[in-house]
Amino acid sequence: MWLFYTPDIADDMELPQEEAGHCVRVLRMKEGDRLRLTDGKGCFYDAEITSATVKRCMVHILGKESQPRLWNGDLQIAVAPTKLMDRNEWFVEKAVEIGVNRITFISTEHSERDVIKMERIEKIAVSAMKQSQKAALPVLEGMVRFRDLVQDGFKGDRFIAHCEPGRKELLQDVLVGGHDARVLIGPEGDFSPAEIKMALEAGYRPVSLGPSRLRTETAALVAVHIMNLAAQIRE
Repeated sequence: MWLFYTPDIADDMELPQEEAGHCVRVLRMKEGDRLRLTDGKGCFYDAEITSATVKRCMVHILGKESQPRLWNGDLQIAVAPTKLMDRNEWFVEKAVEIGVNRITFISTEHSERDVIKMERIEKIAVSAMKQSQKAALPVLEGMVRFRDLVQDGFKGDRFIAHCEPGRKELLQDVLVGGHDARVLIGPEGDFSPAEIKMALEAGYRPVSLGPSRLRTETAALVAVHIMNLAAQIRE
C-alpha cells in the first residue's frame, strides 16, 4: 500500500498539495480507495479517500497506530556539507533509510559550502522515510555554526571524528546502546586544530571510523550506521 506524508493529519483531513497530486494525478486513486499515511511524528494512519479532484484529496481516518521505536536513544549526526549538493542529498537519503533522529549541517573553518537549500533536503528525507516505511521523520537542521553546536549543552555521549594524529578509539567500541549520542564529521579539509581543541574541551571524545580515509558523506553515513547498529544490539 502506498505511504503518504501528512504532517497535519491529526487536525486536517486534506492531503498536502504535493501528496494529493501524486495520489490523484499520478497513481489515479479515487474516492473509496484506501491508503496509508504517516504524520512523520511516529504514527501511521489507515485512511479512505472521500473526495478526489484535480486540486484536492480528502480522506477519512479508519485507524491509527504508533510505530514501535526502531532503536534506542537519540541519535544525532552533525556534518559539514560537501561542495557538491548531490553528495549531501545522497547522504541524507541513506541516513534516513538507515535511521537517525537528527541531521545537522555545520559551518566550519574549512567548509566547502556555506548554504544548504533545506527545502530540497526535506523532500529527499520525506521520500526516504516513506520508502523505508518509517513513521518518524528526523529533525533536519542547517546551517549551524560549529561553535554554537559544540556548546549547546547536548547531554548525551559526544564524539568527534577527525584526521589529526593522536589516540582515538573506534566509534563502535565506545558507543553504549540506549544512550543518546552525537557524532561530528568534518569537511574534506578536516576540522581545524582550533575546532578540535574546542570540541575536546567541551567534552567530545575523539574517535576513528576505521583505517580508510573516507569522503565526508561516506564518513557521515558510516557513523550513522554504527550508531544505529549499536542502538539496536547493545544494552
